Amino acid sequence: MKNHFHLASFALVTSLGFVAPASAESPAEPKVQPAHPQPVPNTLTEAESAAGWSLLWDGKTKDGWRSPKTQEFPTSGWSIKDGVLSTVESSGHEAAGGGDIITRERYSDFELSVDFKITPGANSGIKIFVQPGLASIGKKDGTGSAIGLESQILDDKLHPDAKLGHNGDRTIGSLYDLMAAPADKKVMPVGEWNTARILSQGKHVEFWLNGVKTVEFERGSEDFRTRVAASKYQKIPSFGEWEDGHILLQEHGNAVSFRNVKIRNLARK
Repeated sequence: MKNHFHLASFALVTSLGFVAPASAESPAEPKVQPAHPQPVPNTLTEAESAAGWSLLWDGKTKDGWRSPKTQEFPTSGWSIKDGVLSTVESSGHEAAGGGDIITRERYSDFELSVDFKITPGANSGIKIFVQPGLASIGKKDGTGSAIGLESQILDDKLHPDAKLGHNGDRTIGSLYDLMAAPADKKVMPVGEWNTARILSQGKHVEFWLNGVKTVEFERGSEDFRTRVAASKYQKIPSFGEWEDGHILLQEHGNAVSFRNVKIRNLARK
């Protein structure tokens, strides 16, 4: 009787269009792994805060930055929108729009991290140990970029500067006009975000691009001074050997964007 009841019940369920539940032995449905949330731009993680990092740019305002030539932020040449700090496309010439911006504070020993994104053919840079009181090279009208050690930002394929200088020392990730980054460096395609990292401890400096070291050097060493003597900076006394300086984001007349500008001060208190 039991078996007859079971068969009748099955027939009734089938006729009504119900689907029997899977047995305990049926394979489980594959589980979708939740995606890891991306860090919010222009914020610090708990780990970064604990390690002593701070924001150099808050993602919203002009606070903490000024022109190398005045105490104010440039009135043109820069835009702030949706958490991105950008230079505005203009003539393509160095500091011909609003001009560079520098930190209000000066730094010596530090670790710096900056996300940047370029447009086709763009030229820009991140400079350290900037001395705003020095005259720009080859400029008699007060224009041009402020003097400092530059981590080059460039579209190597389209901008002519990539073929100038010495053996590629004006390409992206290089110590501009002094030391070339490797040809096989890791560079994201134009229009995508890259991350530059600069470490300065005493006389030792390292440039990193997307997690890979591109150059390292000792400020004031024999090799460093030999390179300076063969560069466009040869007539600047003690170039690159200053005790401290500002950090600079360059306006070179091309559209370039920055975000996540963070620093960890390593100077001894």
